[in-house]
Amino acid sequence: DEQLVESGGGLVQPGASLRLSCTASGFPFGLYDMSWVRQAPRKGPEWVSGINRGGDSTYYTDSVKGRFTISRDNTKNTVYLQMNSLKPEDTAVYSCAADTMRRYPLSREASSYVIWGQGTQVTVSS
Repeated sequence: DEQLVESGGGLVQPGASLRLSCTASGFPFGLYDMSWVRQAPRKGPEWVSGINRGGDSTYYTDSVKGRFTISRDNTKNTVYLQMNSLKPEDTAVYSCAADTMRRYPLSREASSYVIWGQGTQVTVSS
């Protein structure tokens, strides 16, 4: 079965850091673009960051540029999201997702992604 499993979420104070991990199994991870998508309470999904299959191109939504860094290790079938200087507005469930279609540039639409993890909660509060 195709599977993505996220970890690393938690409750932190504003200004803190977290590192999310997402490990894939059951599909050729290194062939697919990967993204992180978050969903806050009472809001729709928001694409946050993406990385191409080779790991040499990364993309960010404006609100996280300079604070978040996406990376991947294709030898470990894992994608990461390093989140620094966290803000209360970053509070959401963060999910990783895989796009099985070849696109350039990487899609920023959540609907393009067909393999999803269950999500990990990130809460930023004092």
